[in-house]
Amino acid sequence: MIIKDIETFRAAVPLIKPFKTALRTVTTAEAIFVKVTCDNGITGLGEAPPTVVITGDSLLGIESAIIHVIKPFLINKSLLNYELIFQGLKTSLIGNTSAKAAIDMALYDCLSQFCGLPLYQFLGGHKKELETDFTVSVNSPEEMGDDAVSYIQKGFNVLKVKVGKDDISKDLERIKEIRKRVGNTIKIRLDANQGWTAKDAIKTIRKMEDSDLRIELVEQPVKADDLEGLKQVTDSVETLIMADESVFTPKQAFQVLKTRSADLINIKLMKAGGIYQAQSINQLAETCGVECMVGSMIETRLGITAAAHFAASKANITRFDFDAPLMLARDIVAGGIQYNNRFITFPDCPGLGIKNVTIEGGVTVG
Repeated sequence: MIIKDIETFRAAVPLIKPFKTALRTVTTAEAIFVKVTCDNGITGLGEAPPTVVITGDSLLGIESAIIHVIKPFLINKSLLNYELIFQGLKTSLIGNTSAKAAIDMALYDCLSQFCGLPLYQFLGGHKKELETDFTVSVNSPEEMGDDAVSYIQKGFNVLKVKVGKDDISKDLERIKEIRKRVGNTIKIRLDANQGWTAKDAIKTIRKMEDSDLRIELVEQPVKADDLEGLKQVTDSVETLIMADESVFTPKQAFQVLKTRSADLINIKLMKAGGIYQAQSINQLAETCGVECMVGSMIETRLGITAAAHFAASKANITRFDFDAPLMLARDIVAGGIQYNNRFITFPDCPGLGIKNVTIEGGVTVG
């Protein structure tokens, strides 16, 4: 199975409502889609969204890395030697994890099609159904309360609430309002997106604990490179603390695990550079008795399908943040995972199960 061609395509889809975090506000989901074609007629698809404030990757940068570096490396290589392929992809250029992830998922799409298996089965096949949370963007307490209630009414039982954009007193108001509106049976996870200092995080989380706000976990309370601060928070509160932006690579995961700086790790394909590296992070965490979540950026159903296949394949991945396609004003992807409110199921067809993607001008990729 020789790789004969790699093509890139740009797409943009508006969001139903602006997505606001401590780091950015997104109104349109942009992406570079890739198509890998092999000499036996098998094609694989991948996606990379630009997230400059997290991965440092822009649309132009992703496109350039794929066309000028990754494509020349892969063309005319046999995908059946996939350990060589994925090792080479990892070292082909520094950083550029989103570009690598798009290629990585397209290659795994090809491999699992060649084997006649859905990707989640090719990778391990642990489960066939997932339950996703739904994200509440940072807004006024009243608006966040309204949003939270609307998501619960649509059938979601787990809310991921964005905080860390303003002072901690405002964040406490937000969480209290949401908890009051949704009751005590709904799980609430917080994501500060690096928006707090260690001292503010400890102070805020302890206040939430004293107020019995029943927060399941707090994701990335401090700056990505502040492992001492992350550990300080983890050691000082009862609430579970999850590392996100602090962990891109297996080496970073090892540091977090070795120092016990977090209770959980959030793996994202766009940070890890794809499924190949993501598996290493999960294996390290599992060895240390640390569970993982798999999350995503603002992606279409193509990128989320790849992440969901990976997440479903592993026993140690116990939490899932795959709501991004539900935020888009229109669905441009045919095939892939299917949503039944909070539940995600997988098609039985080989690979990712993506039939095609429709981009600007009605152009179909697939």
